[in-house]
Amino acid sequence: MAQVGYSKKVMEHFMNPKNVGVIDSPDGYGKVGNPVCGDLMEIFIKVKEDKVEDIKFRTFGCGSAIAVSSMVTEMAMGKSLEEAMKITRKDVADELDGLPPQKMHCSNLGADALHAAIEDYWVKIGKIKPEDVKPKSHEGEEGESCGT
Repeated sequence: MAQVGYSKKVMEHFMNPKNVGVIDSPDGYGKVGNPVCGDLMEIFIKVKEDKVEDIKFRTFGCGSAIAVSSMVTEMAMGKSLEEAMKITRKDVADELDGLPPQKMHCSNLGADALHAAIEDYWVKIGKIKPEDVKPKSHEGEEGESCGT
């Protein structure tokens, strides 16, 4: 039942996503969405000694969006916040053995939701100011069609 254009890793993370859920009272929370395709991702993090101690996600979107969220949480778990901030959309797509071109925007959402959660934490602890956080807009991105 593999879908054309999806790697085995994408299908695995879609069928059996890791770290699904919500963390009550998270240290950091990130929420990003693409209003054009309707995808929405939320990432919750717990931080201990400047590392991602726990991470959960909630995604409303296509299979690619779910797979990307699952992979991002796996990639960030246990990393320092600085390391996790360096995870790029390309890193996520590469870890999933690629995404179809029309689904690449999903990898943007995953990386950006993670970065937003870390920035939220950094604002809470006073490392950065709220005005230093750049809004993450995904409106009008190329290739944003998001059918299944």
